[in-house]
Amino acid sequence: MDKKIGFIGCGNMAMAMIQGIIKSKQIKPNQIYASNPSMGNLEKAKKLHNIHITQDNRLVAEICDVVFLSVQPHLYAAIIGEIKDVVKSDAIIILVAAGQTLDQNIKRFGRDIKMVKAMPNTPSLIGEGMTSLSINPFVTEKEKEEIKALLESFGRVELIEENLMDAASAVGGSSPAFVYLFIEALADSAVMHGMSRKQAYVFAAQSVLGAAKMVLETDTHPGELKDMVCSPGGSTIEGIASLEENGLRAAVIKAVNRCVEKTKSISKL
Repeated sequence: MDKKIGFIGCGNMAMAMIQGIIKSKQIKPNQIYASNPSMGNLEKAKKLHNIHITQDNRLVAEICDVVFLSVQPHLYAAIIGEIKDVVKSDAIIILVAAGQTLDQNIKRFGRDIKMVKAMPNTPSLIGEGMTSLSINPFVTEKEKEEIKALLESFGRVELIEENLMDAASAVGGSSPAFVYLFIEALADSAVMHGMSRKQAYVFAAQSVLGAAKMVLETDTHPGELKDMVCSPGGSTIEGIASLEENGLRAAVIKAVNRCVEKTKSISKL
């Protein structure tokens, strides 16, 4: 892709995306620009990836063809107010923040502008991200495919309607934290039965990884895959019964609901 890519905000998510994009070789390091109020992450990004760095948001907005707004939601109004007069007329703005809608941010620019909402998750750092993507009507079909390919450099991408973004953000963006908690609990139980903690994390994490790949690569319903493990009268079905008795499904559904409710409340700020 013969475009300059900018990141306003250079936190963990931006760093993950930058790493994935460079690894894909779609974009060269000298095509990437990043700005941030403090120099710590900028210097780290420069050292790791040899990209252009600056503390000037307007410079990034002025130079780049694709601009990721990878800052906290409450900063969007101020950042857009700062850059809206220097953004290229045909630039694509990518929102990377929970609770930020395409419509409210187009209004902040005060003009028609090509805009995308993308919600990646932290496994993007290792190329296994899950990104939800919504696109406004000003983005052409060719540009849509280019943006999708760019985001696929660090994982899977699904195009969805914007009204599904809050749910996608919870199931895709927040759920890695839930899974880490599950892995930690599995490992704790193995340690309780005498396994070393290091080995316990390997067993738990690899089993979760393998189970997830079974769902994605076999296109088999998770319930059917679960049944394949549960031999009649065996130990696994005893464990399943215990999880059901203790409300695992309800707890997960409530957690996702809480995430969605919080995201909706952020959008009203």
